[in-house]
Amino acid sequence: MKRRTFIAVLGVAAAWPLAGHAQRTERIRRVGVLMPFPENSRNAQAYLTAFVQALERLGWVKDKNIRIDYRFAAGDPTLFKTYASELVSLAPAAILASTAPALAALQQQTRKIPIVFVIVPDPLGRGLVTSLARPGGNITGFSSWDAAIIGKWLQLLKGAAPGVTRVAAIFNPDTAFAPSLNREIEGAPSVGMQMKLAPVHDEAEIEHTVAAQALEPGGGLICLPDAFNVTHRDVIIANADRHRLPSIGSFEFARAGGLMSYWYDPVELHAQAASYIDRILRGASPADLPVQQPTKYSLIINLKTAKALGLTVPPNMLELADEVIE
Repeated sequence: MKRRTFIAVLGVAAAWPLAGHAQRTERIRRVGVLMPFPENSRNAQAYLTAFVQALERLGWVKDKNIRIDYRFAAGDPTLFKTYASELVSLAPAAILASTAPALAALQQQTRKIPIVFVIVPDPLGRGLVTSLARPGGNITGFSSWDAAIIGKWLQLLKGAAPGVTRVAAIFNPDTAFAPSLNREIEGAPSVGMQMKLAPVHDEAEIEHTVAAQALEPGGGLICLPDAFNVTHRDVIIANADRHRLPSIGSFEFARAGGLMSYWYDPVELHAQAASYIDRILRGASPADLPVQQPTKYSLIINLKTAKALGLTVPPNMLELADEVIE
């Protein structure tokens, strides 16, 4: 063999390992996501955008080293069960469960696949984890509100609408967790109010409940944070406005037309959840990842709604607000 030819062959041979290495792709990890909203809802898109972008910042890029399977239950208890079963059957490395109904449905399907939850109230009180510091099992995540926030809502509602003496807390028992509210109901008289739970299952029951709350003077409304209420938020607000009931709720409630909202940012919470998915994909156990709770809440006041209700929000409350809608 001529020397020039021999050198050329050596060059090709030397390149083979490099070429083979370049052609090998990273192992693609599979992650499931169960959302409580319709796929085209603004909430779902905002939460998922924050989640995916946070994963990308941590090095997980779609179709390169991660595949994400989405399911959207639209607040339907039957769909939660169906989609939880579908996601578990795909055997993902981890699953993101957004809200308590999603977590409950997934928990019925698997005790092995790691699950990171967001927007789940009182996970310790529900018995979902053995402790917040070391949750144990296959579940951990980022909790949302606890019952104590109801007391804050009552105080804010009384401050903006002093005439409110009766409050109905509207919720769907299929998608919300209400048992832990008993202490707050008992404590309502301390702020000059009476509070009752108002379970609803559909739009007709929302209309009936709100209308009944407005039959006597002094009525007000709390919109508890659950997937059903978020999906039917506009219906709840429209009925509250029609019957001139001051109302308070969670994130985006005031921006959608309610009087006030006092809540954390669920978009940021979904972004934070990506950090736990990342750690699990890299070998961490959910049993060792502490459950985290929101540390910052924001007060939003809708002055348009206040004016329509004939209310004058005190200046000191406006100064405390993080956002005032005029």
